[in-house]
Amino acid sequence: MTTYESMRAALADVVAIPVTPFAEDGSIEHDTHRALLRRLLDHGVRTLTPNGNTGEFYALTPQERGTVVELTVSEAAGRAAIVVGVGHDVPTAIDAARHAREAGADMLMVHQPVHPYVAAGGWVDYHRAIAEAVPELGVVPYIRNTRLAGRHLAALGEMCPNVIGVKYAVPDAARFAAFARDAGLERFVWVAGLAEPYAPSYFSAGATGFTSGLVNVAPKVSLTMLEALRSGDYPGAMRVWEQIRRFEELRAADSSANNVTVVKEALAVLGLCRRHVRPPSRPLDAAGRAEVAAIVEGWGI
Repeated sequence: MTTYESMRAALADVVAIPVTPFAEDGSIEHDTHRALLRRLLDHGVRTLTPNGNTGEFYALTPQERGTVVELTVSEAAGRAAIVVGVGHDVPTAIDAARHAREAGADMLMVHQPVHPYVAAGGWVDYHRAIAEAVPELGVVPYIRNTRLAGRHLAALGEMCPNVIGVKYAVPDAARFAAFARDAGLERFVWVAGLAEPYAPSYFSAGATGFTSGLVNVAPKVSLTMLEALRSGDYPGAMRVWEQIRRFEELRAADSSANNVTVVKEALAVLGLCRRHVRPPSRPLDAAGRAEVAAIVEGWGI
């Protein structure tokens, strides 16, 4: 396979978004981070995204984000494709992209621009600048903006052949189906960016991979859903959906305020890492912790 083909294959999978575990003093706990990554790899996860939202990207310093990339590449040691999350202003994103390349990463996932005024053409310019800075790396825009049209991504793809996939996270399956076809269904790998709850509907419209934070807790569950979707077994996929429904509802509640918190609480229940998250996230209350513990117990992990 060509380089881009191998990258495309890695995106058509469970794209794991690892957590970033913190020590008692609030620093990144390196040994625990490595242990969590090994657990994912040993369970068969083959695509990792350090510095994704479940990794608390926006709560990490630039130096910490670099450390997370280096730890991930080192621990994976060729066992998984590495898709590094980058973002913020263009120079910061390019610096992070070049660091990812030097560290040995395979691809970039470009977080949505954090700016109150995003023009569609400006969105194209933003991603083009990053993609052209590292032509050796595959680039995956993270789309949450409902104002973007498929033609804008198509234009970016024409200019940048290394833009090979899309993490699509607009919660509207019909919009996704239209967007993907307007942009080029075969041109890009379509990753359901809203994880397992949306994966069945997005796969039915053309997605071939999905992101996951749940996979940190229950790798087998996420991989079981992928297997069902790949084989067209939608009833089987929906059985997994029913199993994880309440867990994902807790993560999505209150505009996803506890998206990372619930995952780390579950990992704490399993004794795998501390529940600590950084502001503006915050730990669950006692009732929330008890509910997460009951869910995890019910999964029999």
